Amino acid sequence: MQIAVIGRGDASAEECEAAETVGYLIAGNHETVVCGGLSGVMEAACRGAKEAGGTTVGILPGTEGGNRFLDVVVRTGLGHARNVVLVQSADAVIAVGGGYGTLSEIAIALKTDIPVFGYRTWEIEGVMKCLTPEEAVLLAVRAGRLFHESRSRRESGEPL
Repeated sequence: MQIAVIGRGDASAEECEAAETVGYLIAGNHETVVCGGLSGVMEAACRGAKEAGGTTVGILPGTEGGNRFLDVVVRTGLGHARNVVLVQSADAVIAVGGGYGTLSEIAIALKTDIPVFGYRTWEIEGVMKCLTPEEAVLLAVRAGRLFHESRSRRESGEPL
């Protein structure tokens, strides 16, 4: 299962600390961190995941770069359109802080029924507000596993 961690590339120290905790806990639950592959929240989540021995995937907007904690790099050359690829690669989304790019990813997830959990992010209908990074991961892992199972059944033609 893959959980997307989204947020600003120019995140605050507090947001990066929260994202690192999120990444660490996702990996501790034996799940994969998927992100935009750049700096800030994305890099912090990957750093946390690597500290816990996890796997990280970066869906890059361009064809170069990526943070040093990525195991898999997907170079899209799509710019902001890569946000769709990122979200559609996830079974759940955790937003940590964020600006308009994060908002667009949240909207894509909500539009496609992917569960979204937020820690100090946009407070909009459909985003489950979490008070701690730990709560965000706990809820995202639970919801993501159900979403993943449902998606797998749909794709295989099994009855839901």
